[in-house]
Amino acid sequence: MSKSSRQRPRNGEIDAPLSNDTSSGGYNAGLAVFSYVVGGILVWSLIGWGLDSLLGTGWIVLAGALVGVAGGFYLSAMHNLFRARDQDDGPKHPKATE
Repeated sequence: MSKSSRQRPRNGEIDAPLSNDTSSGGYNAGLAVFSYVVGGILVWSLIGWGLDSLLGTGWIVLAGALVGVAGGFYLSAMHNLFRARDQDDGPKHPKATE
């Protein structure tokens, strides 16, 4: 039997993971933003390409790509992927003692 990755709650506390490793948080957020933007470009460009072929135009695919970029960044902002992370770069500066 393997160990559980969650702690047992004490006194009504919420379960917390045993590992406090958040070193990949920025990388994961970056991949999420990238996938939202690229996915939006692909989907909306395909929709624009379909409309272009139906209507006989050539500019809707570009408008679709721009809508996809805007939609990808909008989704990223709505999922709070642009928030600033707290930096813990070491000890705080101690107060000067006289």
